Amino acid sequence: MASENQSSSVALSSAEATIVAENAAAYKAQKKTFLSFMSGISAGACIALAFVFYTTTQTGTSSVAWGLSKLVGGLVFSIGVIMVVILGSELFTSSTLTIIARAGKKISTAQMLRNWVAVYFGNFAGSLIIVALIWFGGQTMAANSQWGLTILNTAQHKIHHTWFEAFNLGILCNIMVCVAVWMSYSGKTVTDKAFIMILPIGLFVASGFEHCVANMFMIPLGIITAQFSSVEFWQQLGIEQVVYADLTLSSFIFKNLIPVTLGNIIGGGLCIGLFQRFLTKAH
Repeated sequence: MASENQSSSVALSSAEATIVAENAAAYKAQKKTFLSFMSGISAGACIALAFVFYTTTQTGTSSVAWGLSKLVGGLVFSIGVIMVVILGSELFTSSTLTIIARAGKKISTAQMLRNWVAVYFGNFAGSLIIVALIWFGGQTMAANSQWGLTILNTAQHKIHHTWFEAFNLGILCNIMVCVAVWMSYSGKTVTDKAFIMILPIGLFVASGFEHCVANMFMIPLGIITAQFSSVEFWQQLGIEQVVYADLTLSSFIFKNLIPVTLGNIIGGGLCIGLFQRFLTKAH
């Protein structure tokens, strides 16, 4: 059996994966800002489309055991992160790992922060493009408006965490996202990389942890659905529009996006990035 530091024909060792992770982080941070932004659009759209898939699996499942329903939703959502990694797009949550390139003195703090900002707003733009396509495509009316109701309930749940709860759920989420991405660095084939990410991503989604980029799709779509849906939409559901009056831009930003983003930075950059780098280089 190969030792920890020996190369394997099957997978990279943890130490080798750290080198790959650090080099990948440096490459990302040294990209031109415009390319980082455009790559962020791609990743934001991928994650949004994964949430579309998730929403479809959660619609009409009232008779299904809660845990089983969430398991299915988590597993199908994993396609979003798989697409991001295989396409080479840039996702803010995994871009927090660029902090390891900063620790290795391969990039400057300014380069790291510039990458974070470009990718973050690129992700937001990509998410909103899918929001627009879903809205104008009439998808919220699917299943007699039940699809839209799933969006409303999921979005509303997300703004009802306390600030500290949202922050901690953000940490937990990005621990799992960055574990998934980091493990993919050990894979040598597309199948390796895709397969190893399924359960870590499924864990965070099924458990209800908070991902800032996923929320850039879910909550804005919830806001639009709550404020601009037709009379027919509400009639089919038999629900008053006022029930979702708390879905607003301010509640999204201050009750969810800010604490979740900060939690994601801690979970990915510190709990996984710097800690894993320390473990694999401390020998």
